[in-house]
Amino acid sequence: MPRKARIDSSGALHHIIVRGVVRQKIFADDEDRKSFLDRLAAILTETKTSCYAWALLPNHFHLLLRTGNVPVATVMRRLLTGHAQYFNRRHRRKGHLFQNRYKSILSQEDAYMLELVRYIHLNPLRTGLVRTLDDLDSYPYCGHSAVMGQRETFFEDTGHVLKYFAPRTGYARMKYRKFVSAGISKGKRTDLTGGGLVRSAGGWQSVLDRRSKGMKLKGDERILGDSDFVLSTLKKSEEELDRKLQLRIRGYDLKKLASRVRQLLGINPLTSPGKYRASVEARRVFCYWAVRELGISATQVGRHIGLTQSAVSVSVKHGEKIIEEKGFSLY
Repeated sequence: MPRKARIDSSGALHHIIVRGVVRQKIFADDEDRKSFLDRLAAILTETKTSCYAWALLPNHFHLLLRTGNVPVATVMRRLLTGHAQYFNRRHRRKGHLFQNRYKSILSQEDAYMLELVRYIHLNPLRTGLVRTLDDLDSYPYCGHSAVMGQRETFFEDTGHVLKYFAPRTGYARMKYRKFVSAGISKGKRTDLTGGGLVRSAGGWQSVLDRRSKGMKLKGDERILGDSDFVLSTLKKSEEELDRKLQLRIRGYDLKKLASRVRQLLGINPLTSPGKYRASVEARRVFCYWAVRELGISATQVGRHIGLTQSAVSVSVKHGEKIIEEKGFSLY
């Protein structure tokens, strides 16, 4: 059975789980971990991707991310490719470092944000990398220490997590730590990382209880949330796919897209380089439609328009504002 496509959209919350191939180590020592964190920080900052929780284990890692204008697939491709090349070069090895497909679970924020933060941050304690919660408070390779104010991790949005607990930082940290401590006895939460319907419903007992009441449930292995959230997410995803299909049917590719931009702004974005305001505006509109409407990667768009991947990502953000302000449409 073919694997389902990843679901993503601007603002989506993702629990990312990446494992080493055949469970081998992907971090051999602190130097590997520091290199990975430097790379992660640079990519998240550049792509304006928010991070709320993270933990590095010897043979896998967890991230809790909210995508901005750059798809999570692009963020992860850059992160994994960069670390694999670094790791292989440093340790004089060849071949794949990661499992072929990492797990990306789009999650319902209101119901699962704090549960996921706690689950991810307890991983070093659960796996024996640290012995106590006091040790975890200062452990450098997990986001918990940053939330507790013991270490500064500028790519991690600790304020967003703490605001769930209290307005004042000190009191919020105390309540957050109590919440994390209460999760130690819960053990491994398969309902947060397991499959489809069971996970979305909150466990088998919940599924059985709802079925006994005649309730219809909808689950999907790519989504963590209640049945309504799963259905609305799938519907939104299908609508986005349908729109891309309709654009393809209408013959939209990069060439036709450039023609439409020229029709609206009088400038061909593919042949008008320079920093004149009109040329920059045309490129921004082109980049937004290419990435967000046609689903073409920022790297591929950059090759056609003579921009770096990061410059295309910035143009996408500005292009969205231009299109909204001027009421442009593709057809």
